[in-house]
Amino acid sequence: MHRYVIERDLPNVGDMSTEQLQAVRKTSNAALADAGPGVQWVESFVTADRIYCHYLAENEELVRDHARRAGLPCNKVSQVRTVVDPLLAVAQEL
Repeated sequence: MHRYVIERDLPNVGDMSTEQLQAVRKTSNAALADAGPGVQWVESFVTADRIYCHYLAENEELVRDHARRAGLPCNKVSQVRTVVDPLLAVAQEL
């Protein structure tokens, strides 16, 4: 599995209520179930106009397929090459 960061441009997403974000979560989880075991959502970070999502997936196409199934934008997908852990003070190449 590879680690990916996905940028989703969603104007005013930071103003969504908890209930609205929960609805997005449910839609995303349903799309993940349909997509199969090759893609996993780890976590997301919501800013004013964008969501940054952290995924594990066998390949980029599975990430993009999930976005299509969920009806979510997928403006940019970047494969993570290295993780720097501030507690361990070392870089982990992936």
